Amino acid sequence: MFLIRLRAEFEKKGRAKYISHLDLNRCMLRTFRRSRLPIWYTEGFNPHPYYAFALALSLGFESGCEILDFNLNEEIPFDEVRDRLNAVMPEGMRIVRVWEQKMKITAIKEAEYQFSLVSDDAEKLYGDIGKLLSQENILIEKKTKKGMKTVDIKPDMKIISCENNNGRIDVCLRMPAGTQTNFNPNLFIDALRNFSQTGFSAEKITRTGIFCDNNMKFE
Repeated sequence: MFLIRLRAEFEKKGRAKYISHLDLNRCMLRTFRRSRLPIWYTEGFNPHPYYAFALALSLGFESGCEILDFNLNEEIPFDEVRDRLNAVMPEGMRIVRVWEQKMKITAIKEAEYQFSLVSDDAEKLYGDIGKLLSQENILIEKKTKKGMKTVDIKPDMKIISCENNNGRIDVCLRMPAGTQTNFNPNLFIDALRNFSQTGFSAEKITRTGIFCDNNMKFE
């Protein structure tokens, strides 16, 4: 049987950020059916369209770089695949590009996020961030399948930029991601809340990149 393994990058923004990962699976099933693309079905007693997401996205997060893998049993131009999916995508979701799979999902090592911290005393909060980052460890409780666990996020967290822009502290950081370890920026935000006495809110948390080793973009 002819089989072509495709990968799509898609946006999940606006109202779509409130679609849970479970609902996203149902949403994509309807999207494929409405697109009438010749998607490959699994074999066995209960055949269903094969597709998979590289990383789950936390509810309420936006993203411009979500990864969707699927297989077709006919060769169709990538742009046509993109357009047929976008024609039936829900509001807030859009396929950016489609290409043939190159890397395995296991190659993913990091995800990049951008967000803003808003405070009535942004200058003090900015100073507290510097103090927190200067600590030997940044310990935080993380929920795991076996219960709560204390983890040190500092060794694996990379601050790409942190700027105080007129009362908004704009942060870009990378956290471990993939099949072994997954951290999200809420761990850093919670650690900052525990460390600082300055009140703040976190706004517009957005995943902006998925990377392999050596800062290589996941393809």
